[in-house]
Amino acid sequence: QVQLQESGPGLVKPSQTLSLTCTVSGGSITTSNYAWGWIRQPPGKGLEWMGAIAYDGSTHDSPSLKSRTSISRETSKNQFSLHLSSLTPEDTAVYYCVRVGAGWANDYWGQGTQVTVSS
Repeated sequence: QVQLQESGPGLVKPSQTLSLTCTVSGGSITTSNYAWGWIRQPPGKGLEWMGAIAYDGSTHDSPSLKSRTSISRETSKNQFSLHLSSLTPEDTAVYYCVRVGAGWANDYWGQGTQVTVSS
């Protein structure tokens, strides 16, 4: 059973950079044909896909967030991370890490972590 767990600050200030880490257990982030991604949901809005890093380390970014996001990984710890820069209050959301399987389906989700951007 694959499990994902997000970690990071719950409160960040505008203009800062948010860094979130997802720790994966029950499966390796280097297993072929899977990717590991980030999705967020602002209050009262729908889910927004932010990007993913594939098993080979290649990244896939959302066009709308590409200039502000980067996704990295630490294979020795079986973790991957999201970095989102130039934060504004509109970045307030619940952030989820996911496993992306066949057909780009998000088949495993973390429980989500609330991030609030406020001064």
